[in-house]
Amino acid sequence: MSDLQNKIAIVTGANSGMGMATVEALCDKGATVIMLCRNEKRGQEALARLTAETDRKLDLMICDLGDFASIRDFVRRVEEKYPRVDILVNNAGFISLDRQETKDGIERQFGINHLGHFLLTTLLLDRMPAGSRIVNVASGAHKVGKIHFDDINLHHGYNVVKAYSQSKLANVLFTRELAVRLKDKGITVNCCHPGAVATNMGVDRETGFGKTITGLLKPFFLTPAEGAATAIYLATDEAVGKITGGYFYKCRIAKSSKRSKSRKTAKRLYELSEEMVQR
Repeated sequence: MSDLQNKIAIVTGANSGMGMATVEALCDKGATVIMLCRNEKRGQEALARLTAETDRKLDLMICDLGDFASIRDFVRRVEEKYPRVDILVNNAGFISLDRQETKDGIERQFGINHLGHFLLTTLLLDRMPAGSRIVNVASGAHKVGKIHFDDINLHHGYNVVKAYSQSKLANVLFTRELAVRLKDKGITVNCCHPGAVATNMGVDRETGFGKTITGLLKPFFLTPAEGAATAIYLATDEAVGKITGGYFYKCRIAKSSKRSKSRKTAKRLYELSEEMVQR
C-alpha cells in the first residue's frame, strides 16, 4: 500500500488539521482521495490550497456526520461514482463544553465521533475489497472513558470530559469489534491516539471561543502533520498490512484501557449502535 496508484480513499474532517494532512499524504502517494467535509466553503478553501501547486486527485463531497440522512446520501453518491473504497480514515472529531444534540437527537460528541463514523463505515463495507484498511482516530482520552449504557445521551451529569472520553472509548471498542467481524474478509481495522495536536477542534467557529487558548498552547503541541503520522502509517504501511484490531500511538502498538479490551462491552456497543442508526 506504500504506492497508492489506483487506490480510492475517504478521509473525514478533511478540510483542516490532521484530516487535511492525511489527505495530502495519501494524495502524494498516488491515491484518489474523497474529502468528506461538513462545510462547503471550508471544504472548497481546503481543496484550493491542496491543489494550488500540485495536481492532486481530489474529490470534495459534503456530508454532515451528525445527520444520518446526510451520511446515507453521501454513501449513495460514492457508490454512484466509485467502484470501491480501499482506505477509510475516520478522522473527524467534535468536542464541546456544553451539551448539544445532532439532528437525530443524539448527544453530539457520541453522535459524531462514534455513531456518525459507525454508520458511514458499516454502509461502505460492501464497497471495500479484501486488502482494504479502516483507520479510526481515537484518543488517549478513552482511558478515562466509560460507556454509559443507562444514559448514552448523557441527559444527566453532562460534562465535556465524560462525553468526549465516552466517544473515544467507543472508537476503540468499535475498532476491536469490527476487526473480529471482518476477520474473514481481509479488511483490517485499527485505531490510533494522535497525541496532543494543535488543531481547530474545540474552537467555536461562530464565536471564536477557544482560539486564544489554542494559540497560546500551540508551541507545545504536535503539528497536524505529526499528529496524522500514525493514521497515515496504518492506512499505507506494508508492516501493518496483516494487523487488525490494534490501538497505536507513534506508529507502534500501545496499551489501551481495560474497558477498551472487553469483548462483551464491544459487542453490546456495536449492537446498540446498530439500533441507534437503524441499521
